[in-house]
This record gives sequence, structure tokens and C-alpha cells, in this order.
Amino acid sequence: MEKIRIGFTPLHRYPFDESWAQELKARFIKVIEEKFRNHLELIYPTEKLTKMGLVTDDDDAEVAIKLFKEKGIEGLVLITLTFGDELAGARVAEEFKGYPIAVFTTKEPQPLPGGFRRSDSFCGTLSLTSALYRRKIPFLFGGIVFPEDEAFAKEFETFLRVVSIYRSFIGTRVGLIGPRPERFETVTFTEAKMAEKFKQRVVHLTLLEVVEEARKLSDNDPEVTRITSEIESSMNVSQVPRDIILKMAKLEAVLRRIVKEKRLSGLGFRCWTEIQRYYGLSPCNVLGRLTQNGVMSACEVDIYGVLTMIIQYAASLGTSPPFFIDWTIKHPTKPNVFLAWHCGNAPPALFCAPGNLLYHSIMYRDVGVERAYGTLEGRLKPDTVTIARLVEYDGEFKLFVTKGRSIEEEANFRGSWVWVEVPDLEKVYRTLIEEGFIHHASMIYGDYVESIVKAAKILGIKTVIV
Repeated sequence: MEKIRIGFTPLHRYPFDESWAQELKARFIKVIEEKFRNHLELIYPTEKLTKMGLVTDDDDAEVAIKLFKEKGIEGLVLITLTFGDELAGARVAEEFKGYPIAVFTTKEPQPLPGGFRRSDSFCGTLSLTSALYRRKIPFLFGGIVFPEDEAFAKEFETFLRVVSIYRSFIGTRVGLIGPRPERFETVTFTEAKMAEKFKQRVVHLTLLEVVEEARKLSDNDPEVTRITSEIESSMNVSQVPRDIILKMAKLEAVLRRIVKEKRLSGLGFRCWTEIQRYYGLSPCNVLGRLTQNGVMSACEVDIYGVLTMIIQYAASLGTSPPFFIDWTIKHPTKPNVFLAWHCGNAPPALFCAPGNLLYHSIMYRDVGVERAYGTLEGRLKPDTVTIARLVEYDGEFKLFVTKGRSIEEEANFRGSWVWVEVPDLEKVYRTLIEEGFIHHASMIYGDYVESIVKAAKILGIKTVIV
């Protein structure tokens, strides 16, 4: 992922200790750039731009605003290095209202001789945050810290993930390929609300044009050859005819081209049964491979499912692909364990052993085995997971979030699957039902609950946390 651009606003107020403010500023910059240089471009005023390189008054605030706009920041950090000037900080925040904004307070150093307080940062922070509250500017509070504190590193990393979610979510473009399954009202969405609230766009494409473009590609097309080689080297393909693998590669090549041309972040795909009947395969593994390569791809034209995947992938800073799951059965003997499952769309990297390329365990009944190949099947690896689901009713978006652990236990299932243990499965199931969430969700490896919940606050999305 591209580096995230964050504006750093070092707030100071006379007559507090300016040398302390300058020292703290340098320490914060050093820690941030050392720890997060791979993901972050930190932008801040220098001594050539503002008084002492700090933001102390309205003039400094205007210089910082100009700098941040020129550099195109995607998130804003306000740090009261001393008492901080509340109006200067509020002025900067006004220009970036709606962006992710974090406020940090600094710990107090030893008083100077005579008992003079050098910083009084917390007192000033109350003035700053009340100014933000008065202006209805959403912000996140990161705590009272020194830059070297582990608590600061944790909070700053969380904020970095929040900014990643925000920039990936606002204005995103999602491809819709084919209509939703006729009997699946559950995956309906409100395109106008997506545009109104989040500046998002749904790009409509027909399944016919995708299939016809795939048919035009030759077996020797360089991109088809490359994808075919990747498929054959990353999974067990011994039970699938090679012409099916070539068909999969052609479909993936066309979808990749569309994603690039239309600048899409994800796809909602009509995955049954026309693609099987008229092209001759199940697209499950194609969708899993696209997701693994950063194009969030959901089954059954589930657009809000794609948006959920985008949130999770951004929370991981692009390091972990999510698995688009069904909530399914309870474990027969373990009370808080359920089966996270889908037909065969898990990203190949998530399996505990190379997945098996097979035929669709449901679709073959309608279309025949020879037209149902294309699922990647097997058990996924054990580890901590975060599960989420976005829905919308009457224009209000809300996000279910929970955390669990996938466990190492074999079973005799077709599809992509893993048993997942959560602290209270009864509460999870009851909440999903009573709050109107649907049978699809997105599961990602890692604990991203805090980042997702904080991002939802900035985005104006209600969270339902279990």
C-alpha cells in the first residue's frame, strides 16, 4: 500500500517552556519515523516555516494548513507539547474536519526552579478538545504520553490503521458484475446512500461482457500463462482438467484488467449459476486470488460485503487478505465454536496446507461436475481473527465487530473452512439476528477490533461490538 500521509501539529503556548516543546517535538518525530517509516510519511512545519517549528498562533496555523494541503495529508495529529494554543489547534482541525484526527497530551517534566510548570499540557488539552467538541469535529484521544512510551506507539499504530481504513473507504469504487441472485434480497444495497455518505461509486458491469472478453484470450496470452503458472504452483490441481485452469486464468486476467481500467478497490461477483452454465467453471478461487492480491472480491454480488472486506484489509495495512465467510453451524460438542465457511473462495495463503482445487460441492448438482470446477478447498490456519459485517437500514450504516480464534481441528467438510472459537457464541448469534445482520461476514487474521471501531466513529458508522 502507498505510504499514509499524516500531518503532525506541534502545539505550544507562551509563556510555557519553548525549549521543552522543541525537544519533545524532535523526540516524537524521531520515534514515529523510526517505528513507522515503512507505512508513513510524516509532514510537519519546520523552523523555516513557523516560529521555532511549532504552531503557536493563527499565523502558524495558516502556514501548517497550507503545508498539509499541499502535501495532501490523509490524517491529522494534534499534540500539545506544552499548554498548547487551543485556537491554533482548532483552526488547523477546522480545515480537515471529517478526516481522522488524533489528539495526544504530553506528560509533565520536572518543574523549573521556583516551581514554574514547564508544560501544563493536560490543562491546555482540555481547552483544545472542548474547542473541537464545540465545532463538532470528531477526534480520537490517544492519551497522556511521552514519545518513547509503549502506550504511545500502540495508540499511534492504531491511528495509522484508522487513517488507512478512512482513505480506503471514502471515495472507493466497487465493481458490480451481474445482478444479485434473485432469491437473495439479503445482499441488497443503497447506492445513493453510499454516494451521499462516503462518496463511493458502484461501477456496473455485465457478466456477459466479462465472459466474452475472457473467451477472446488465447491460451498463450502472457498474462494467462503467468496466472496459470501461479495457480499450478500454489495449490493441488491434480483433480482438475487443465483447460479449466486456463479458463480460470483468463477470467482472472479480464477481471484484473477491468479493476485497473475502472480504478476499482473490489468486486461483487454474480457467482452462480450463469457463470457455470455459459462459461463452464465456478469463480470461487478466482475471487480468492483477487482478494489475496488486494482486490477485495465478494460472492453473490454482496457490495456491503466488499466494503467490509475493504475496511478489514485497510486495517491490516494491506498485509493480510480477509476471508469472505458464511456464519454457519455450531460445533457439535464445543459451545462457543462455529464453522466459518464458504464454497471455496478463501485466499490461498490462508490455508494450513496447500488447498485442493475441486468442483463446487453445491453447484455440480445443477450444472454437472464438468462445469462446476474452480473451488479451492481445505482447512484454514489457526490464529487470532477479527470478524466484521457492514449493513445499512433506512440510510443508517452499522458495523458488527467481534474477535475470536480459529482452531486446529480437522473435520470432513467441502469448501474453504475453519472452526472459530469466540467468547460467547450465543450472544454473537443473538446479536446478529436481533440487529439485522446477514449471513455473510468478513474474517481477517489478526486483532483489528480497536482500529475498526475507531475508524467507524470517524466515518459516522454505528458499531455493534460483541
